[in-house]
Amino acid sequence: MSIGLLIITHNQVGHTLLQTAVNMMGICPLSTEVMAVTTDCDPDELRTTTQRLIAQLDQGDGVLVLTDMFGSTPSNIAYDLLDEGRINVVAGINLPMLVRVLNYAPLDLKELTSKAISGGKDGIVCCRKAETA
Repeated sequence: MSIGLLIITHNQVGHTLLQTAVNMMGICPLSTEVMAVTTDCDPDELRTTTQRLIAQLDQGDGVLVLTDMFGSTPSNIAYDLLDEGRINVVAGINLPMLVRVLNYAPLDLKELTSKAISGGKDGIVCCRKAETA
């Protein structure tokens, strides 16, 4: 068994992030689904689809849901399904977060959630040029 991964984002952000991460790594070690939320989507239909995807992904070890911007429709849909310890939700997905999750796929849901958060935070760096002498 393993953790399922559901990515819920605006438009094609999730698809693009997943495709990029898989291209970098050469593999997607988790059972993963992506749901794109557009401005013309029906929120009730999205919730039904999300419930179906979570049921499909949950093999007994839980599902980690990654979503883009906290407080937006994708994160609100995910938040409605939050069941800590079985369905964990992390908002603010970025490529370092996703790569970290895929690199630590064997971890349990609690540890994988922590890795997602640390990967997202640690992946944000203010780039500066080195001073020359």
